[in-house]
Amino acid sequence: MKEFMFYIRNAGNAKIALSADEHLAFIKKCESYIERLKNENLLVAAQPIIREGFILSKSTGGWIKVPVDPNKEVQVGYYHIRANNIDEAIEIAKENPEFEYVPSATIEILPIKMKEEETNFIYPSN
Repeated sequence: MKEFMFYIRNAGNAKIALSADEHLAFIKKCESYIERLKNENLLVAAQPIIREGFILSKSTGGWIKVPVDPNKEVQVGYYHIRANNIDEAIEIAKENPEFEYVPSATIEILPIKMKEEETNFIYPSN
């Protein structure tokens, strides 16, 4: 099996329009999704991300630290999953409850590099 990262993004505070009952239903569907992935041995890790923090960059003048703007598109969570190939990873991502509850939701799906071919260095994993 290969490993993939799903980066979940939403525009601004997209879930603010959800009622308390809708938000609870969303959370419960996420919990069920995570449980199913765990039971099928497809999940390595998953976490929501708090919309606070900084974007760090380096310039010739030194470090630049800019607060994350929670009103813009932000990463709100991630899933580290296992799948046989990218197509299977895409199918797993399509089942994410984020798409049902948040119209602006996107999921970036990227394969994880496990080994450097030039040096045979194997990256640590869980």
